[in-house]
Amino acid sequence: MRLMRGRLMMGALVSVSVLGLGAMAGAPLLAQQGPESLLPPGFDRPARQARPSPTPRPAASSTPRAAASPRPVAAAPSPAPTRAAPAPRIDLPENEPTIAAQPLIAAAPTAPVAVGPVKLPTGVTSYAQLMALPPDKLDQLLGLRPRYDIPPGSARALRQVGVIDQSEGGLPSTLNSQNYDLLRAALTGNGGQMVSRWGHILLRRALVSRLDPPGGGDPADFVAMRVALLLRMGEGDLARAVAQDVDPDNYNPALTAAALDSYVATEDFTGFCPIMGVQPAFAKDPRWNAMQGMCDAFSGNAAGGFANLDHMIFVGAMPRIDMQLALKYAGAAGTAGRSGRRNVTVEWDKVAEMTPWRYALTLAVGLTPPAKLMQDLPAQYDYVTATAPMVGLGLRADASDRAGGAGILSSSAMVDLYSQIYANDDVTGNPADRALLLRDAYVAGTPADRLKAMKGLWDGGADANQRYARQVLTAYAAARLPVSGDYAGDAGDLIASMLAAGLDANALRWSGVVPKGSLGWALLALADGRGGEASTGDLSSFAGADKSDSSRKTAFLVAGLSGLGRISDSTRRDYAGKLSVDFDGRSRWSEAIDQAAALNNQTLVVMLAGLGMQGDSWGRMTPRYLYHIVSALNRVGLGAEARMIAAEAVARA
Repeated sequence: MRLMRGRLMMGALVSVSVLGLGAMAGAPLLAQQGPESLLPPGFDRPARQARPSPTPRPAASSTPRAAASPRPVAAAPSPAPTRAAPAPRIDLPENEPTIAAQPLIAAAPTAPVAVGPVKLPTGVTSYAQLMALPPDKLDQLLGLRPRYDIPPGSARALRQVGVIDQSEGGLPSTLNSQNYDLLRAALTGNGGQMVSRWGHILLRRALVSRLDPPGGGDPADFVAMRVALLLRMGEGDLARAVAQDVDPDNYNPALTAAALDSYVATEDFTGFCPIMGVQPAFAKDPRWNAMQGMCDAFSGNAAGGFANLDHMIFVGAMPRIDMQLALKYAGAAGTAGRSGRRNVTVEWDKVAEMTPWRYALTLAVGLTPPAKLMQDLPAQYDYVTATAPMVGLGLRADASDRAGGAGILSSSAMVDLYSQIYANDDVTGNPADRALLLRDAYVAGTPADRLKAMKGLWDGGADANQRYARQVLTAYAAARLPVSGDYAGDAGDLIASMLAAGLDANALRWSGVVPKGSLGWALLALADGRGGEASTGDLSSFAGADKSDSSRKTAFLVAGLSGLGRISDSTRRDYAGKLSVDFDGRSRWSEAIDQAAALNNQTLVVMLAGLGMQGDSWGRMTPRYLYHIVSALNRVGLGAEARMIAAEAVARA
């Protein structure tokens, strides 16, 4: 498994020795002591598909314990009230009919059963020929399905599935008392692209937490929905990790399909081979047969693997470029003999578009796709490029703008990437120039020169989203800049940069310098974890100087302050009239997230918040939705995340 680059919990300090920052002994220390991560409306109700849950098996973990013991779950956060009764359900559906229990062992027949003559499988003429077949082909012909030989004490039940426990920063696991249809709508209705970097980080944290399945549905389906959403978010590594936390015997078709996509997204084609040996084939997905051929080649059956791939080429099962890449991947197995050493030429001349399968195989075999096919692609391709270790540093740096701004990469991961570029003389062009600017942002001779280097990086962004990604990159450099009234005019950008990485304690050092009613004041008013009511006079000054479209910065500021409880309801209603914004409008989504907050259900609130933050820019977010999101997160004990989302909204509006 490739290194996750600190996606789950971003580190608060950054190693920048390659950039020559070790000499900054006299620089002020970072005040941030915690981890960096302070870390469309409406629901369709699909028909419930009644399906009995599989019998759970004892859970297993890395530490020895009794076979049936579940993973330990830490106590709920302090804001959660103590309740003796189970958590209430939201929008509880009618009870489903109970499925009658069936006997485990059928009664023996009372009369002898006649057995007809044994028929050999089609294409096999003798018993000797049957027994000479490879094991996988024999299993396929006889309809056998091998099972993992997992000791009972090591088998895992479909509960507490995930990669981080609550004691490690994950969210509470209890979802079994919640409405399955509501959770399904929150997960399947989310396209994966969110306007907020901090919203992405928070939703990712929920999806990878060790969660119990909700009642009323197949537990494997719940895992499949989480894996699929992580993939849509561009989190391929974590999607694969969550899928791997389920024993292959417990996979169902939905989880098998989601897992296949996660292995493709991480260029780990042979990693899927053990699952293929347990789960039945997807007859309608040619990728399955192609991966079977590649798996055969890597398992020592090169002749059978290439024969399978050649047959797919003959019948035109997939485009020729896809099969050429699959053949090249299979040939990398290096199996002894002529059949395992086939030379394959990949021809791009007639290829008109790039696909995820095509791109993943191209990277896996060490090729670089034509530049013409990489133009104007969705953001997910940049997410893969930025995190793929086999891609050149320059290409990864170009892709890191999208990945960092979206929340895929942390600030420290971006700095590490540019540190490698600075130390590598073979990397030239814009990535190398940015690496030099980043070094100056840390170690230039004067604070003014350091600020100039930061501004050079910010202003070098092609659009607002790229500019914000560069602010993520410079977060720690901004935190090292001494507080001075000489830089008050740039304080707003400096504070936005620090808050992009969650460095709120460093940002608050500027509270005595920023002018009242300025952008810097507004960001600190939202980011201050000490609470307190915001000055209505300063708010009025900010509104008067706001030049954003339709005063969106003011509307987001009012929504954030009100959601955090820092202005009165009367002040919110007053600005609602001035700005023509209905902060208190109701919808099925707002009612669901408010009710989840009233029940103190952190995990459900986060999933519903992610559903409400979909979009490719903050222009897609409404002040009303922001108000409900910030308020709900704050009420369930996620105030730090609520503050960062609110501050990000004002900074990027």
